[in-house]
Amino acid sequence: MTASQLQHPALAAADPELAALVGAEERLQAETLRLIPSENYVSAAVLEASGTVLQNKYSEGYPGRRYYEGQQNIDQVETLAVERAKAVFGVDHANVQPYSGSPANLAVYLAFAEPGDTVMGMALPMGGHLTHGWGVSATGKWFRGVQYGVRQDTGLIDFDQVRELALKERPKVIFCGGTALPRTIDFAAFGEIARESGAVLVADVAHIAGLIAGGAHPSPVPHVDVISTTTHKTLRGPRGAMLMSREEHAKALDKAVFPGLQGGPHNQTTAAIAVALREASQPSFRDYAHAVVANAKALAEALLARGFDLVSGGTDNHLILMDLTPKQVPGKIAAKALDRAGIVVNYNTVPYDPRKPFDPSGIRIGTPSLTSRGLRTEHMATVADWIDRAVAAAGTGDEQTLTAIRAEVADLMAAFPAPGLPV
Repeated sequence: MTASQLQHPALAAADPELAALVGAEERLQAETLRLIPSENYVSAAVLEASGTVLQNKYSEGYPGRRYYEGQQNIDQVETLAVERAKAVFGVDHANVQPYSGSPANLAVYLAFAEPGDTVMGMALPMGGHLTHGWGVSATGKWFRGVQYGVRQDTGLIDFDQVRELALKERPKVIFCGGTALPRTIDFAAFGEIARESGAVLVADVAHIAGLIAGGAHPSPVPHVDVISTTTHKTLRGPRGAMLMSREEHAKALDKAVFPGLQGGPHNQTTAAIAVALREASQPSFRDYAHAVVANAKALAEALLARGFDLVSGGTDNHLILMDLTPKQVPGKIAAKALDRAGIVVNYNTVPYDPRKPFDPSGIRIGTPSLTSRGLRTEHMATVADWIDRAVAAAGTGDEQTLTAIRAEVADLMAAFPAPGLPV
């Protein structure tokens, strides 16, 4: 029997076709170098919690205030997750029920704005998120979105523009945070602007929640009204989300999540969030968070030494955004070549990108997954060399080099088994 069949015997017996796909994904995750900054490996404990009999229970409402009976254990599970979130992030209130990051952000709109109100966030091509008022999103269709960006000369947020826009447009809600920001977010500067303009300030820390929990990125708590985050990515939990806030906003947020947007929470996910938060409270998690940043900085330096153009010139966190224009290889072609070389990235727009979003100039990479496997700063030159060779091969159509890199990647990955995967 394969390792996957041994780990999932009931699935293998009931649905061999699906079990084979799970096994194939386990092998892919084990053998490749995963550099997508929004991906990670969860622990075996988080995986187990995600697959428990808590799946069988419906639990509309909140602990002690449910619309279904039989919640004696579920209430305790959710309370554990809530109390751990409050302790890890140092917040007054936490809601662990949102199904994912986008629904969590929708709850923020429901709590603090009316359809047609002005909202403000970072423009998607500059590194923001769809749900920060971008036009193709429901948040841009139901609300009037205005966007700020980054300076073309530095790649850094233009706070003069942010302040000018906020005072001119007077948004009800301002989002700070995004999906392709390689630098530390200045929550204090955003806080001053939000107070001056009378807006509710929301920090969307989905990408950096684990870094904040581990002390590797400043906390937004003293400066913002609400924190929205996913629970996967750097936090290494299941695919879920949380909303955290000052006590004064607790009731509005809770009502927006339920009954405003959704019914019963996914109790198995809540349990896995509780496990991930317990892991995030341990000293070893702090070591991991700082190692993520150290690896990213080392990788950025190694890429710069090989002639790559990095947006903002480097990174302060887990993420590197690369403009491949000087390499004369479009981002999409490079990403697909890297994938064939066993290096998983995503193509991405860069600020002021002249190319279309589905065929952009850049790629986005990050270090959470490789750090979870145990790779250290001394390995980053090797990773940069693989990327350099693969991008060059993408430009010339050299499939032989891509095949050779894939074998080298698999050899190194075998020496650093991934958490949660069958060995």
